[in-house]
Amino acid sequence: MQTGNLLNWGRLRKKCPSTHSEEEFPDVLECTVSHAVEKINPDEREEMKVSAKLFIVGSNSSSSTRSAVDMACSVLGVAQLDSVIIASPPIEDGVNLSLEHLQPYWEELENLVQSKKIVAIGTSDLDKTQLEQLYQWAQVKPNSNQVNLASCCVMPPDLTAFAKQFDIQLLTHNDPKELLSEASFQEALQEGIPDIQAHEWVPLWLLRYSVIVKSRGIIKSKGYILQAKRRGS
Repeated sequence: MQTGNLLNWGRLRKKCPSTHSEEEFPDVLECTVSHAVEKINPDEREEMKVSAKLFIVGSNSSSSTRSAVDMACSVLGVAQLDSVIIASPPIEDGVNLSLEHLQPYWEELENLVQSKKIVAIGTSDLDKTQLEQLYQWAQVKPNSNQVNLASCCVMPPDLTAFAKQFDIQLLTHNDPKELLSEASFQEALQEGIPDIQAHEWVPLWLLRYSVIVKSRGIIKSKGYILQAKRRGS
């Protein structure tokens, strides 16, 4: 159970019927659709690769990283995730992403690797200079970096060379810059729980997971897990 005025919500835009009035809502709301998330059979765990990408939406707290990983493990019924990629954390408009922005989140990921909650960790949308700075500073090195091909049709040669030298896998993605806006979250929340005052809730982070059958390379299941808090709490 989470503490504080938090809402944990799996699978966006799924109906979550409620008979509570607004006054009866507890400080902690957990709203998941049981059939939407499939726990992994322990006997099949070694046959599966569990990957996740974490998007920090409205929180500048690195503790969101641990919270997201812990919740994903709990929801999926596993002790650890095989890989976690963290999207670039939110920064102010006009400010360039720097190592200082990444460090608190990466340190938390390193702690999760050391405690065996995650096997491998990676980054998203770092250029060669940013990736090199992180690699040189980090204790647990990034094993992958995602590149959005919407912004560059061809992998930058300097990034490719650096990744090859240090055995970093370059992957591609097509995620939008803003995967979940506050307005779209509140709209979906209101649809799922008609009695709630949706404008009072803001998303903190969004985690997308996939479970892949290793031997066949097919996706067995995938979905989203989200955490939000009541505004001002």
